[in-house]
Amino acid sequence: MVNFRKYVSGITVLATGFFFAQSTVSTVLYSQAYDNQKSTLNLPSPVTAAVEKTVLSAKELVDINVNTMMADPVLKNATWGFVVYDPKTKKVISSYNETTPLVPASTTKLLTTETAMNLLGENYRWMTQLEYSGSIDENGVLNGNLYLVGSGDPSLGTNKAGAWSYRDIISDFMGGMSREGIKKVNGDIIIQTALFKGNISGLPENVVWLEHNNYYLPAGTTQEINPANEKLIVKNSTGFSADKKYFYVSPYVKKVVYADKYEGNGILTTKLPDAPAYLANTFRTTLVKSGIAVTGKVTPKMTDANPESRKMLAMYKSPTLGDIIYYTNQHSDNSLAEALLKTVGFQKLGDQTSESGRVVVTEHLRERNFDIQGLNYMDGSGLSRSNHVTPIAQAKFLTSLMDEKYYNTYLHSLPVGGQSGTLKRMFIGTGNGQVFAKTGTLNKVKTLAGYLKTNTGKTLVFSLMVNNYAGSVDMVKKRMEKILEPALDL
Repeated sequence: MVNFRKYVSGITVLATGFFFAQSTVSTVLYSQAYDNQKSTLNLPSPVTAAVEKTVLSAKELVDINVNTMMADPVLKNATWGFVVYDPKTKKVISSYNETTPLVPASTTKLLTTETAMNLLGENYRWMTQLEYSGSIDENGVLNGNLYLVGSGDPSLGTNKAGAWSYRDIISDFMGGMSREGIKKVNGDIIIQTALFKGNISGLPENVVWLEHNNYYLPAGTTQEINPANEKLIVKNSTGFSADKKYFYVSPYVKKVVYADKYEGNGILTTKLPDAPAYLANTFRTTLVKSGIAVTGKVTPKMTDANPESRKMLAMYKSPTLGDIIYYTNQHSDNSLAEALLKTVGFQKLGDQTSESGRVVVTEHLRERNFDIQGLNYMDGSGLSRSNHVTPIAQAKFLTSLMDEKYYNTYLHSLPVGGQSGTLKRMFIGTGNGQVFAKTGTLNKVKTLAGYLKTNTGKTLVFSLMVNNYAGSVDMVKKRMEKILEPALDL
């Protein structure tokens, strides 16, 4: 049971009204010093000792905290919603504006990653193969082509989720060349990734391009691209620094895409927008430096009406989908989330585009009896401010997953309060190790949705979304912790 004394100074007037129906709430003006006070609200209190001695249930404490926040200067002019839901009784324990559509930010990834796990399975892997056509003569000359056959691996060359680096993949490919005795390639290196055919599509509306210096939305195509030669279309006087992330207009795809690192003088270092092309160009360079001449060039071949007979040289397998989803949710990785959206679109509709992905995710949610009213699913990552969802829909969705065979994998992909991922700096004291949730952050948007492991051994589901708050994001985090703290005793 949470000690009521620590709540009294912050809720005395509201508590009086709650029990005696006679109180006057005084106005509290916002100031910077306000947030440093020990109490949430320092209101004049006519409450007698009898109220302080009253023993309240955990549910009453949750309700009182929610009521208190309605007058809090950080939240009183915000649009926010909250719900704690019992998955066993299928009943709402406590709520506020639970049916209000709100901007979910990166809690959108809850929908994207679960759809991928449901449709593909947690052990799904992407394959990237090196093959060759033609024949190898007695001098080790391949009279034919090398084929780099991709499958849309979103982690290719990134080191994310245990994925190999480009260097490691190329080293493995070189080993395959050596085993076949190939010393020269009298042909081209052909990129064949039909998944990306016609993959340049309109970006979701109202996308946040540069939020906290590290959000991005990649776009790409298997054209003849060497991303190392891409140019950042900005002037040097814009004040960019090396520790930030950047957007630039790609002269190849004519879309706004993402750059890893800005090195000045209009040059950038990036592995985007096209991983297969980057891998193929780097592979060719490595072959030549190793003394294996390549007479042809790197070229894409989307369709092949008369495919050549080919043999396998090497195959690279991506980390499992479970591993990639763990990385996506722990780090709130927007690039992987968008790639997963396109992957489910391809698997169901044969078209790896964001538009197809949105259709597949929305249909999957309908099959789960997701409350579509109030839902606007615009992208896979939550970067679009046009995304909307209700707290109760999130809570019921998370509840529906608890009977799935992949539930434990999904649950443990979520950051843990005080311990991992984007929740490592929240719930450091109370709630440490008990909150499993996806965070979401945009400018003036802070969200949190997931599972609570209570002190009594229950698992509860919750959603808490705040839009258009006052003050800083850290102030909102403190109030989120305050609201959820007594729920741990439910």
